[in-house]
Amino acid sequence: MDVRQLMYFLAVVDHGGFTRAAEQLIIAQPSLSQTIKGLERELGVPLFHRIGRRVVLSGAGQELVGPARVVVRDLAAARAAVDDLRGVRSGRLDVIAMPSPGIEPLTAMIAAYTRAHPAVTVDVDAAFTPEEVAEAVRTGRAEIGILGSERPFRSAEVEVRQLEQQPLVLIVNPQADAFGDGGTIRREDLEGHRVVVSQRGSLMRRLVDDTLAGGVQLEITAEVAHRTSVLPLVLAGVGHAVMPSSWGPLAHAAGLRVLRIEPVTVLHVAVLSRPAHLTPAARAFLEVAAEHAARHIADHLRAP
Repeated sequence: MDVRQLMYFLAVVDHGGFTRAAEQLIIAQPSLSQTIKGLERELGVPLFHRIGRRVVLSGAGQELVGPARVVVRDLAAARAAVDDLRGVRSGRLDVIAMPSPGIEPLTAMIAAYTRAHPAVTVDVDAAFTPEEVAEAVRTGRAEIGILGSERPFRSAEVEVRQLEQQPLVLIVNPQADAFGDGGTIRREDLEGHRVVVSQRGSLMRRLVDDTLAGGVQLEITAEVAHRTSVLPLVLAGVGHAVMPSSWGPLAHAAGLRVLRIEPVTVLHVAVLSRPAHLTPAARAFLEVAAEHAARHIADHLRAP
């Protein structure tokens, strides 16, 4: 078994079949098929079940995915470390992020990172739970993870660095703004209002559900899986939206009003990485993350 075989195996997994994998690898499909068959002969087990033109991972194939990603990632780290000694700063950094921290602080950190390392391409994948982010980092699918959680995230398998805390805010429907001139509201002030919500499982949705459970009569008018739909729906007058404060600048830029919700509910944002064998690109990103966290603490201490 060699690294080339593992890379070809992961290409078939990631692209859903031999044809697309061969296109991405820029090799002939028969060559790819022969490589995978050779790997299966060497291991003594089938890695894929071939169903017509489709392929489905076998049990053995599923078990191989995680270790294969770690091997390929470690080889990339070794190559990058040698390149780093030669002064090479090019390459790619794989990041996985949840939607809200993917707006901020990820945008600010990528901006700072690409200014310092303009030859490195940052590839950002999406996840929707802290567990998905941690699993992607643990298995090597991504080197860096950015997540938001109700409580400070903890893990024995990956390194966790707390970045910032984002209070939840209400982005106000401009066609139904009846909240007065203040900058804050209480949950009971949502009585009789219409809201746009994300699917169950997010902290924002939990606040809305808890408000309903507390006897406040509000109406859920839309439930969306893609949070990029939230601001357009608010702008269209569909309803208000409970979101982390990271969405505030975008909302203000769109001409929307943003109110702090009391009592305050906080989204805890953290950056995850493997404990060892990081590429220089990943180590440099963690330095940017540490600087961001330090600025956040300083800003919090200066706040009245």
